[in-house]
Amino acid sequence: MNGQQSTIAAISTPLGTGGIGVIRISGPDAVAVAEKIFSPAGKRRLADLAGYSALYGRLHDDAAEFDEAVATVFRPPHSYTGEEVVELSCHGGLYLVQRALRAALDHGARPASPGEFTRRAYLNGKLTLDQAESVMDLIGASGRQAARAALAGRDGVLSRKIDGIAEVLVDLAAHLAAWNDYPDEDMEPVQPGPLTASLRQSLGECQSLLDRYDTGRILHQGVETAIIGRPNVGKSTLMNLLAGAQKSIVTAIPGTTRDVVEETVLAGEILLRLADTAGIRETDDPVEKAGVDLARRRLESAQLVLAVLDRSEPLSAEDLALLSQLKDRPSIAVLNKSDLPARLDEKRLDGLVGKTVEISAKTGEGAEALAQAIAQLLHLSEVDPAAPLLANERQRNCLNKAADALKEAIFAAEAGVTLDAVTVCLDEAIDPLLELTGKKASEAVVDAVFSQFCVGK
Repeated sequence: MNGQQSTIAAISTPLGTGGIGVIRISGPDAVAVAEKIFSPAGKRRLADLAGYSALYGRLHDDAAEFDEAVATVFRPPHSYTGEEVVELSCHGGLYLVQRALRAALDHGARPASPGEFTRRAYLNGKLTLDQAESVMDLIGASGRQAARAALAGRDGVLSRKIDGIAEVLVDLAAHLAAWNDYPDEDMEPVQPGPLTASLRQSLGECQSLLDRYDTGRILHQGVETAIIGRPNVGKSTLMNLLAGAQKSIVTAIPGTTRDVVEETVLAGEILLRLADTAGIRETDDPVEKAGVDLARRRLESAQLVLAVLDRSEPLSAEDLALLSQLKDRPSIAVLNKSDLPARLDEKRLDGLVGKTVEISAKTGEGAEALAQAIAQLLHLSEVDPAAPLLANERQRNCLNKAADALKEAIFAAEAGVTLDAVTVCLDEAIDPLLELTGKKASEAVVDAVFSQFCVGK
């Protein structure tokens, strides 16, 4: 059996030692395959079970029994994939789950490809394409807000919003086509004013989603954050504090950090993709100079800058030169060494940075205040994670195409161009909306989405 008619199997839990390991089997012969490698402890058979039912028993292959397990049966269409599904939960040792999977493959299943279970759920109408993408966002969620946003996407908040926009445009296109093709019929005429107002309403809804894209991306993917400053102000100590472990070397010798040290951390509920950079200063050391050049490039590309200053010293010319590069970009002046007497004049920072926070990277004092300042600077404290949010570039590109087509439709309607031209623009707006949710997505688009999934999901 091939394609959608085949029965697939994979390990659906992380490889390694654990309490439980799960082997998922999906397809028309899922129960038949499971019965060949699972023997119930009682007289009932898996084939006799209704959906959402389980039996305790033993796993075996052609050689011998090798583990105890619980087999859970799901019947179509009420399963994750919409197909017949059996999940075998055994002990989570690497050897045991691999032996259980091998037994399933030896008795009629084939290995699942990355994301194939979720792909089948999409093809069987259990999920839209954007909901499928939210599954991976749920798996990768690193904080409460990210998890809430991903769950809202999985529940269809975005797809329902997109469907609502598309439905209005489809109705408009149908009315325009009918009026154009059958002008003599007793039909309500198309009025330019209401038509333009409706188009502007749809464009506004698209633009609202696009305007919140950066927020959605931050929740799902985190913020590219550069820790910058002159040597010996405490950048590496701050990196280690936020990471909860020693990631950067800390010494009293200026210029210790020569490369970019990267780590992903949580600051409160915000995922930061941190980069600890070399101290920015003029130097004749070719190795340190290369590190400084890397730091300057990372500064240019960062979505958020943590500019570390030594609070126990007056602002230097190097500090001011560095701060002058931060205008019009999200930045926080991190006044480090709050455990020492202050000599830095904070008034000189006015207008140079978005926010100012005092912290002792050595003792950890002020870390919570820094997390709050980041949330406020990025306006994340105002975000409702349960609202419709675009999660990735694919979705953003689809909505951008729809918005551009709607702008052309509005221009055509206001310019008095024939209704045929407006209808063409509407069709060009509807297609990317249907592509976003997967109702009209090409095979290449679907392949690209599911190629990012892990095996077993």
